[in-house]
Amino acid sequence: MSTASRNVPDPAGTAGSTGGRADLGGPVPPGDLRGPVPPGSGWPEDPATAATPVAHSAADVRELARSAPDLTELTARQSVCRACPRLVSWREEVAAVRRRSFQSERYWGRPIPGWGAAAPRVLIVGLAPAAHGGNRTGRVFTGDRSGDFLYASLYRCGLASSPLSVTAGDGQRLLDTRMVAAVRCAPPANKPTTKERDTCAPWLAAELAQVAPSARVIVCLGGFAWQALWPVLRTAGFVLPARRPPFGHGAEAEVRPPDPAAPRVLLLGCYHPSQQNTFTGRVTPEMLDAIFRRARVFSGLPEDTGG
Repeated sequence: MSTASRNVPDPAGTAGSTGGRADLGGPVPPGDLRGPVPPGSGWPEDPATAATPVAHSAADVRELARSAPDLTELTARQSVCRACPRLVSWREEVAAVRRRSFQSERYWGRPIPGWGAAAPRVLIVGLAPAAHGGNRTGRVFTGDRSGDFLYASLYRCGLASSPLSVTAGDGQRLLDTRMVAAVRCAPPANKPTTKERDTCAPWLAAELAQVAPSARVIVCLGGFAWQALWPVLRTAGFVLPARRPPFGHGAEAEVRPPDPAAPRVLLLGCYHPSQQNTFTGRVTPEMLDAIFRRARVFSGLPEDTGG
């Protein structure tokens, strides 16, 4: 590969910072530890080390995703990716400046790797980490109100050990479930570009290939995840239906996994649990629970083991 390198930790955590921003609470006081967190420096659940190879281009992402020997190494490589300059600059600026309400906390400030069961029955695909959610806590869908809404439903449906997901290392566990994002870095205004989505896609394709032997249901949170998933499924070796159904809450489609002897996998559409959707009632707890209970039944998990 042309530019992939070994990681060089930034002990001061200042890489990519461009100074204070009023909307993020102003500059961090001198002497504070600022993100991003150097890999292998002791952050809970950090899958990477200082020796984890780093992708600096789309070509690097393709090669490092393809050559990862297992899921552990794949997530490590995801967590140090630097292939999208705009996303790297934004996630690290947010981690250095920080929101006023989180000034006392250190931000993760790196890509958010896949998290949860290594052999999941249910795979959940979201859009991208939130700047002060996953980008702060180091775990997908954790530390913001969308995550609060989502994990509460997963707990009720027996797919999470706790209704709360606060930060990496808090003891939360996903049960027979794994969670990933189509784009692994927090994007400005929560809107990744098409190029950024496509650059990140090999990480998701490789992760899908790793969990394909066990996965029976893929839940797409929002239209972006639904649209991003289809080409990634093809890359991962899934056989797709001739006609792609449109996204909608409760939309369903079945695809054939790479192993022709394996049972079909169900794709489920689910409105994103964003504040815009949950505050307006477009998504209710009952609607989200119905999706995950459907996922339990199709995947063959016992129907009533929830919290």
